[in-house]
Amino acid sequence: MKKNKIVSGLLVVLLVMLSFGTLAFAAGHEDIVEIALETDDLSTLVAALQEAELVTALQDPEGPFTVFAPTNAAFQDLLDALEIEVADLLAHPQLADVLLFHVVEGEFKAEDLGDMTSVTTLQGEEWEVDLSIVETADIEASNGVIHIIDEVLVPEAFVLEQEEEDEEESNTIVDIAVGNDDFSTLVAALQKAELVEALQGEGPFTVFAPTNDAFAKLLDALDITAEQLLDHPQLADVLLYHVVTGAAVTSDQLTDGQEVETMQGEMLVVDLSDGVLINESAVIDADIEADNGVIHVIDTVLVPEAFVLSAEEDIPEGGDIGMLPYIFVGALGVSGLVVMKKRK
Repeated sequence: MKKNKIVSGLLVVLLVMLSFGTLAFAAGHEDIVEIALETDDLSTLVAALQEAELVTALQDPEGPFTVFAPTNAAFQDLLDALEIEVADLLAHPQLADVLLFHVVEGEFKAEDLGDMTSVTTLQGEEWEVDLSIVETADIEASNGVIHIIDEVLVPEAFVLEQEEEDEEESNTIVDIAVGNDDFSTLVAALQKAELVEALQGEGPFTVFAPTNDAFAKLLDALDITAEQLLDHPQLADVLLYHVVTGAAVTSDQLTDGQEVETMQGEMLVVDLSDGVLINESAVIDADIEADNGVIHVIDTVLVPEAFVLSAEEDIPEGGDIGMLPYIFVGALGVSGLVVMKKRK
């Protein structure tokens, strides 16, 4: 009877040992990602790995990898410190770098790390080994080992306001015109003539930009409406007559009697005898710098000699100023060469 009890006890012990062995065997055959997926406290890490498309890399059976896995609480501490939401972190362009800063090539258990002063991460930077941040060490995976840590490690190269570093505010001739209410008619004309994209190009351009009042004077002089001007078949020619391409010509580069070839093909004449006149139009504000050129504000619309206002052109009657304040900015960007010469 006693012998049977001993045998029964040994069988129980054997079954327990086999059970634990089976669990250990199963755990050892799960890769790093599978273990993270099964650990509720690593759900934020998993979401980040999925967003950064690093799941497949960490499922590589070759490995091995040592992963320092921050808990959900660790991620929350980081979000609080940066004053951002989890969605902001997941959308950050350096998310993959942050995650790779937690991965080391090779398998290093806690006892191995105790003999190391620093580790080189897959992100490329090094960090000093600090086992005090490890909550749970030596979780074995089929392709490496996981150490759960209580803080998110952030590489030195991480920049929270990435958009401020990567993007500079555009300041083209079109941007300046759109941002100035006194050029609303010019902008409308440029849009109508489909010249906006051209003036957003590299240039450089020199633009003599008529004000809204200058356009109003032209409409009164021609006795037409804004709609009639915008529908005129020569609108683009009128606008291009205000643009010089190939150089950003500042006021100190102008000389009396100088002739400047426009994108429309005809010449403008510079008169410095009394202020600065371009043909008969006075420059009322000079040298407004843009990324792709320079703007000189003028008080009168320049009209090329080839412009014809006649009944044959079937200009529609009636109408009001309507969209005119939004049509003059597109004609300022065609390519060409600047020809400047003294008038004989």
